[in-house]
Amino acid sequence: MDHRTRLLDAAERLFYERGVRAVGVDEVRAASGVPLKRLYQCFPSKEELVVAYLRRRDQRWRASLAESVARRDDRVPAVFDWLENWFREPGFRGCAFVNSFGELGATSDAVARTAKEHKDALRHYLVDLVRGFAADPEELGEQLLLLVEGAITSAAVRGDFGAARRAREVAEILLARAGGE
Repeated sequence: MDHRTRLLDAAERLFYERGVRAVGVDEVRAASGVPLKRLYQCFPSKEELVVAYLRRRDQRWRASLAESVARRDDRVPAVFDWLENWFREPGFRGCAFVNSFGELGATSDAVARTAKEHKDALRHYLVDLVRGFAADPEELGEQLLLLVEGAITSAAVRGDFGAARRAREVAEILLARAGGE
């Protein structure tokens, strides 16, 4: 495994588990086993490490969601079923992008931009899921995004893993009203 991958693996585990501000670069270096000089060659600043962690997490998170949803005919409800499974994973701590934005968004344009890009990509994905059967796929996609975000927050803050199921029920009402699934 290369140095960059080892650093990102350690950063993802530590940042997601404890928060970006609570974890120093030296702790990431120690957990990865990568020499300090190599760490700074890969990531000249902590901000660059955080952005790389978020971008990699975005790719993996959205790919996992899309792969799961693609196996189902009821695509929109499948999103919420995937969320419920994710909520029940050991170590679930909510949305890494919201968490990082809350910690650094006011002081790091790069982190704020990366969080926004993730949310925009998720919205586009949801819009694409309903395109073709909803009269206004953009609006329905926005509504579904609010349900997804609310379920994630409820699961993380309140430990309410049933939030995904309830959000799915509301999504099904919206779909029926839109003439979809």
